[in-house]
Amino acid sequence: MLGFRKNIKNVGSQYDEFLLSSIDRAKAQWDQAKETESAISEVDEEIVAQTQLSKAKYLFLYREARERNVSNNRIQSSVIDY
Repeated sequence: MLGFRKNIKNVGSQYDEFLLSSIDRAKAQWDQAKETESAISEVDEEIVAQTQLSKAKYLFLYREARERNVSNNRIQSSVIDY
């Protein structure tokens, strides 16, 4: 029971690192989906839906990081372009 608080602190920082890496992956997927959508001449509903889903995932993770006050050099508010 003595080391319980120490473990909670480590779990929180591990989750924050996982969250930051998830944000990086989600941003890369969203960028890829936008590039795919713009590169294809005949865009169908599935491609548009995939792009919107990638955007929603990224924005959800970004909001979660902001609510948790996760700060790191990797997150910049300027990366959101609507």
